[in-house]
Order: sequence, then structure tokens, then C-alpha cells
Amino acid sequence: MERTLAVEYECEAVIFDLFGTLVPAPSDAERSSAVREFAAAMEVGASIVASALGASWRVRHDGRLSSVEKVAAYLVSRCGAAESHVNDVETTLRRLALARLRADRSVFLVLDTLRRAGVRLALLSDASPEIAECWGRTPLASYFPTAVFSCEEGAIKPDPGLFARALEQLGVPAHRSLYCGDGGGDELTGARKAGIRALRVERRGGPAGLAFGERPWHGESVASVEAVPAVLTARRGR
Repeated sequence: MERTLAVEYECEAVIFDLFGTLVPAPSDAERSSAVREFAAAMEVGASIVASALGASWRVRHDGRLSSVEKVAAYLVSRCGAAESHVNDVETTLRRLALARLRADRSVFLVLDTLRRAGVRLALLSDASPEIAECWGRTPLASYFPTAVFSCEEGAIKPDPGLFARALEQLGVPAHRSLYCGDGGGDELTGARKAGIRALRVERRGGPAGLAFGERPWHGESVASVEAVPAVLTARRGR
């Protein structure tokens, strides 16, 4: 029965968001810890770093900074730190990126279930270069032959080009795909406008997790990624 799930439910592919969906959204505590680490690496005050990180979210994610080195140099400049600290900031960026990309065992079980069912999987994430660079070193990466990162595409959600890119790489039409995310970046509306069925999951890490560009959503919702296989199963009888 599992092998035919994708055909029976007219869902050949699931496109997943990353932060707040497969891995927890950053918490206030994590954000504060990262700020302290960057402040130590640059030998500047934590408040300066916090302001620079908040003000630079878009430029770090939309492709204008095309490498980890450029992100590090940008942050050093924004914080008024010495250029000699760029290497230390690069190292900190990569270390924090790997820490952020750890997923719960239950997430891997969901991905295993979908993959065994013949469902194609793709990732679509607003991400900065250190995330894109470190992605291939994580266990999650092996589940996603298709991974679309905003920093590599030169656009952030809900840009329609990102959804088109994911569908193109999947080789699956929009009406036979499902987008699953916590709603950051107005991604659910973006998916819907692209003709993809959108499913909201409660933010992994809790409602206080950091998210940008979230808007109200009145469409389909479930408690977590762990419920996605059941959602597909429930549609069988419709």
C-alpha cells in the first residue's frame, strides 16, 4: 500500500520549509547566545551585533552576499570591527549553522515514510550562505535531491521564482505537489499562488521561535511535520 500512496493521493512531491518546520526556529536564548559569540569574535558590544544581525537579515538571505566570507566581512564592517576578525566570524557562522541544522529522530522517520511511499522530496528555504554551504554535511541532506536556497537563487519567499525552481528540479507539476511550512516569509500564500497545495505546521521550537514576514493563514494546518503522512493518508478516502 505504501508504494502507491503518491499516486492515490495525487501528491507526487512534498516541498518542505526548513527552519521552524524540519528543524526548530531559533529561540530567543539561541539568538542571544549567537550574539554573544559574534561579539566575542569581533571584540565589540553585544548590542551592536544584535542590531547588525537584525538589520542585515534580507541582505544575508537574498543573494547579495554570495559566500560565507562575504557575510563575515559584511558583519564585521557593519559592527565597526577590525578586518582581522573576519576569519573568526566565518568560523563562528559555520559552527552555528551546523548546530542549527540538527533534526529530531521523528523528522527522519517522516521523511523515510514519504520516501518509501514514492513521494519526491524537496527543500525550499530562505537561507544565508553558511546554511547552504553546511547543508550537504548534514544527515537531512541525503533525503533531498532538490534543495533550493534563497541565497543561491537571488530571491526570498514568497518570490514565485523560488517555487517554480523547486518544481522544475522535481519535475512535478504544481497541482500534484504539497508545500509544508510554518508560514515564515509568507511562504504559504506564495505556494498557493504558485498552484501548490499549502499545509501549515505549528512552528517547530514553539510560537516564540524567530520568523520573518509571517502573515495570518486560514488554510489547512496540522500540529507538526510528524502529522504529514497521516494527512496524505486521510485524503485517500476523499
